[in-house]
Amino acid sequence: MSQAACTTQLIAVHGWAGDCRAWQPWAELAESRGWYFSAAERGYGTLPPKQPSWDPQAQQRVVIGHSMGPHLLPAAVWAEATSAVWLASFAAFAPPGRQGRSIRAALQAMGQRISSGDTTAQLRDFFREAAAPFPPSALPLGPLEQGITATGRERLLEDLERLANSAGLPPGYPEGARALIVEAADDRIVHPASRAALRAQLPNAQVWNLEPAGHCLLDPTLAARVVEWIADAQP
Repeated sequence: MSQAACTTQLIAVHGWAGDCRAWQPWAELAESRGWYFSAAERGYGTLPPKQPSWDPQAQQRVVIGHSMGPHLLPAAVWAEATSAVWLASFAAFAPPGRQGRSIRAALQAMGQRISSGDTTAQLRDFFREAAAPFPPSALPLGPLEQGITATGRERLLEDLERLANSAGLPPGYPEGARALIVEAADDRIVHPASRAALRAQLPNAQVWNLEPAGHCLLDPTLAARVVEWIADAQP
């Protein structure tokens, strides 16, 4: 890969119960500019797990994370990032106090359903809430259509624990990184207090609020708008 193609590199990380195929429109937009795009894969379905790394020639290194995606990236990768795009995300998924206790109880109930063999129904319920106010049929294909593997079920359960225990910015998050927070006005997954806490931890971030939009940010213009935001930082 040439140095020109590696001037800007994007690493994208999907959230809980998703997979890397959802990033295809983003990859096409990035590659049309000569940027290098790579997507992490958690491996809930039949796709193998993948953890990208930075090309040593990349000068602008941008993480794009949806929901819990930023919390799935290793500290060593975060430490070298120059920009971050937080899509319907959070610092701590469960806010303090009674609200947080209720959310942790809901996560525990989700885990119990998955452990009891009710994985498909649980994920369908989750995706219905994540897509709202749009129908689940608007979502891109994900691991549920492939079939969740036994290892994938264990990863879903492990990541529910990560959600319950998330607290603050991910380890390695670079101080002073340029940041964009994209919130969904109709988000039924991330609590408003958790969204506010992320804004408080990143006071210099630019904030976009999409309306109408649910947790999965089903806005066909979003990828192009984010790519333009990234391009604006280029020298």
